[in-house]
Amino acid sequence: MSRKRSIFEDVQTTDKASVSAPQPGLIERKKGARGAVRAWLMILFALVTVMILVGGLTRLTDSGLSITEWKPVRGALPPTSEAAWLAEFERYKAIPEYQLQNKGMSLSEFKSIYWWEWGHRQLGRLIGLVWAVGFFGFLALKKMPPGWTGRLFGIGALGGLQGAIGWWMVSSGLSGSALDVASYRLATHLGLAFIILGLIAWYVFQLGRKDSDLLQARRAREAGLGRMASVLVGLAFVQVLLGALVAGIDAGRGYTDWPMMAGRFFPEGALDLTPVWRNFFEESGMVQFMHRMWGYLVFAFGLWLWRRSRSSGNFSTRRAFDWVAVMLFGQVVLGIGTVMYSAPVHLALIHQLGAVVLWVLILRARFHALYPAAQSIRGAGA
Repeated sequence: MSRKRSIFEDVQTTDKASVSAPQPGLIERKKGARGAVRAWLMILFALVTVMILVGGLTRLTDSGLSITEWKPVRGALPPTSEAAWLAEFERYKAIPEYQLQNKGMSLSEFKSIYWWEWGHRQLGRLIGLVWAVGFFGFLALKKMPPGWTGRLFGIGALGGLQGAIGWWMVSSGLSGSALDVASYRLATHLGLAFIILGLIAWYVFQLGRKDSDLLQARRAREAGLGRMASVLVGLAFVQVLLGALVAGIDAGRGYTDWPMMAGRFFPEGALDLTPVWRNFFEESGMVQFMHRMWGYLVFAFGLWLWRRSRSSGNFSTRRAFDWVAVMLFGQVVLGIGTVMYSAPVHLALIHQLGAVVLWVLILRARFHALYPAAQSIRGAGA
């Protein structure tokens, strides 16, 4: 028979073992190594950013067609003898770029462009290795955060697809009369790189906060602002693709005045190619015109969205959109300067880096709209 408990008995004297013991049927959810996974993703982010810049340099230095074969494993080793270098050079001499543009190039000049492309491919292999070591390492150690296996595997799958698309792009310049790779294939290659970079950045944002914090923040999301930020993401992505078309046919060096194009709003001869659709990929005036006009659209919509973000009650969200507006101004100035100085390598590369920074800042602003950061009462009024 149980004894009667005094109404003055302290409930804290209950057996601690019965309190601390897990309830039957309840399983503790493992959190995984979120911090370590986030650090690994940040390394991948840095490597992909460098990859984009090296890819831009490869294009600007006309180095992308110097390696005429795709050997994912054996291609990791460069030529190690004079005979091997001569054999590689002979293969390059067989493609249109050498015959129509670089005929008479010396072996030493060939080596200079070869090393750019070789470094570009080596960096791709390094990214794949870093991904594989991290992904399978976290799996083996059972440190993968719950629900993240599929997402992180997807990054690796997209990386593998990127390698295949890279060869699909290069192969377009190895035959026929083309001096360079097909611009639409270059745009596909760069577009996928930005998708991969964007996914990594988004995952870094998510892993920077606890699942419980994200769930709570989601309830306070600013859905309208988030939707408009999604539109800006789409507009910026199209501008990246148009920029790749410009780079693919060196359209950035054809019209060096601004705001006009050879004294006209719409460049002369922009629709001369037949069939008409070719003008949107191969006519330098039309391609640069599209890039300019779409840039104005991104700029105007971005500033409108920034103005709308002023009504947000969250200081961190407003600050995130402030940075988007600042970078929009910077990227427009960089773009104008790149055109007016006929796209020198250093300016073109900075402009491409600016696109990366703007892309990530837009995604960050969208994240803050959908997952507002917690703030104090003072922060709400800041």
